[in-house]
Amino acid sequence: MWLVVLPEISTRMKKVITTYGIISGIITAGLMLVTMPLFESGTLDFDNGALIGYAGMVIALSLIFFGIRSFRDNQAGGNLAFGKAFLIGAAITLIASLFYAVAWEITYARSGEIFVQQWTDHELKGLREGGATESELQTAKDKWKDFGELYKNPIIRFGMTLTEILPIGLLISLLSAFLLRKKGPLPANTNNE
Repeated sequence: MWLVVLPEISTRMKKVITTYGIISGIITAGLMLVTMPLFESGTLDFDNGALIGYAGMVIALSLIFFGIRSFRDNQAGGNLAFGKAFLIGAAITLIASLFYAVAWEITYARSGEIFVQQWTDHELKGLREGGATESELQTAKDKWKDFGELYKNPIIRFGMTLTEILPIGLLISLLSAFLLRKKGPLPANTNNE
């Protein structure tokens, strides 16, 4: 596993990263696998679906904060540097993101090309309603057609899927590392009462 190649990561840190990463990953993947049928049935659309999807990511990735705090309070004696806290958060993010991307690949195998066509139709409809000219519509159709072909490549698709969730996780990691660092605004509870 990739955690083996980072010698500065202790066994206890690996356990925290793996545990919180897997739980966060299961939540993100589970939410995708649950919400996509709702999208396909028309219960969700492209507007509210994106909002629900990103809200679900933020909720699942909030485990980054709890993973960093758990390591700080239980393993680091309440004293954790910003860099190490960020490393824990980034590693949790990576694991959760891999789960998310694999869940999309499973979903895509079942109904992905239909999804891409529906997405294309939605975007073109928005352009039409926004008063786009026929020339602008044709340009957009050509771009979406090219995108559809590019998106068939699983390596490109996997990478694009990672770019949906990784920035959110890294932002939450930065914020959590700032809040939980040794002199941060959320100090460790040193009272064992």
